[in-house]
Amino acid sequence: MKVLAVDIGTGTQDILYLDTRLSPENAYKLVLPAPTLIIQRQIRDATRRGVPIVLEGRVMGGGPNAWAAEAHVRSGQSVFATPEAARSFNDDLRLVESQMGLRLVEQGELRRLPPQTEHIRMGDFAIEPIRRALEQFGVRLVPDLLALAAFDHGNAPRGVSDRQFRFDYLDRQIRESRQLARFAFAAPAVPAAMTRLQALAESGRETAERVMTMDSAPAAVLGALLDGRAAVLKAPLVMNIGNFHVLCFRMRRAAEGEHAIEGLFEHHTGLVTQKELERLVRALAQGKLTHADVFEANGHGALIYGRRKLALGSPTSPLVVVGPRRGLMHGSVLKPYFAAPFGDMMLAGAFGLVRAAGDVFAELRAELLTALCDRARQHRGMS
Repeated sequence: MKVLAVDIGTGTQDILYLDTRLSPENAYKLVLPAPTLIIQRQIRDATRRGVPIVLEGRVMGGGPNAWAAEAHVRSGQSVFATPEAARSFNDDLRLVESQMGLRLVEQGELRRLPPQTEHIRMGDFAIEPIRRALEQFGVRLVPDLLALAAFDHGNAPRGVSDRQFRFDYLDRQIRESRQLARFAFAAPAVPAAMTRLQALAESGRETAERVMTMDSAPAAVLGALLDGRAAVLKAPLVMNIGNFHVLCFRMRRAAEGEHAIEGLFEHHTGLVTQKELERLVRALAQGKLTHADVFEANGHGALIYGRRKLALGSPTSPLVVVGPRRGLMHGSVLKPYFAAPFGDMMLAGAFGLVRAAGDVFAELRAELLTALCDRARQHRGMS
């Protein structure tokens, strides 16, 4: 079986093309600019040329693309957007118009826009660029399973904080099951409120018969726990420091080897220092961290389900760190272990996707877990 797993962040999209006949170390990997950065560059190019733009397509992640759209408006040019594309910036379309200055248009109105208007297609996933890249090296992209991850705040009701809405969603999911794979869904089963993941699933269903989407936070943690040293820790705290968000999950390893969630916090990477992260990790390890500790500092929040104290800062420290901004914890007094599942830290989320797919698709579980855990196989070239 061949699996295409793509972990879509704010800085990069991390791509894994895995053949289950081979060791994971021999899978093909790409670390490329995130879709929001690609859109940002397209908008900036239109700004330099002084032409109006229209954003169409699907809901996607915001950030850099939103900043570029606002800058385009400030330059004196028009930014039109279809409602679905505009929801990439805010689910409340009134704010997209009033605060960002975008002009909403329906799909049927696009042909009436000024002829010089440049069309920019929004979306978190497009398979053709990946296919073309691999074809340059003689590799055919024919996935039997497509697994996609993104960070989804969810479609919060008007007047409800999207940070609080996300944490209420996380709490509900964890109370149903303490397993990280609870945040992964086969394409038809994505919760209605998770509009970014739904858009991903729609894009994926045009590509493969089996499609799974997952929140990128638990995907990264699940992948980090595939690191040989991290996997055997009884009570690890696993931190993923992304370009936009930093998160830490407190886990406990059960007798059968699975790890269950005992707590977590999420924050914005740009708002924390090493000292602040150390404080939050200590409070999480002691079972004393509160939601308000994080939320009131403009982070997303915290959840605690286990209050047993964990030891930190020893040579056997249970703090495990991955992520493109992991350097934020270099030299920390907590003595973190910098995990690299199958030798590649940047693919932690993608490997986590493959692991989660084994729980989502019961018929694939044995093959996927064997592919991730069997080190004895011979290395063969991918056909």
